[in-house]
Amino acid sequence: MTINELKDGQMNRILLAEDDEDMRKFLVKALQNAGYDVVSFANGVEAYERLKEEPFTLLLTDIVMPEMDGIELARRAADLDPDLKIMFITGFAAVALNPDSQAPKDAKVLSKPFHLKDLVGEIERMLAA
Repeated sequence: MTINELKDGQMNRILLAEDDEDMRKFLVKALQNAGYDVVSFANGVEAYERLKEEPFTLLLTDIVMPEMDGIELARRAADLDPDLKIMFITGFAAVALNPDSQAPKDAKVLSKPFHLKDLVGEIERMLAA
């Protein structure tokens, strides 16, 4: 069993919400190459609708997005599934770290720009915890 597989042999599933199309495509390809099953959306509303339909292991979300920002998406996602791991990828780390933002307390923040090996390493650490 690899780190990317759950106990039942299923792959860890990542739901990615990122409004920048180039960044989204890049992240999907990189995470799939690292062995993850990735489903991606361009905004928080679509991502949230998918979260209501099926389980995911990790929510990887940008913070600044149209329609529903990443913090609101994370709050709603944590209400649906308290075991869901949450990581923000953002150029606005101070927003996520602000206690007034009401971001889920166990969420991790990775500031853009970041190196892919740092992203994959953080995800592996979160999923192993």
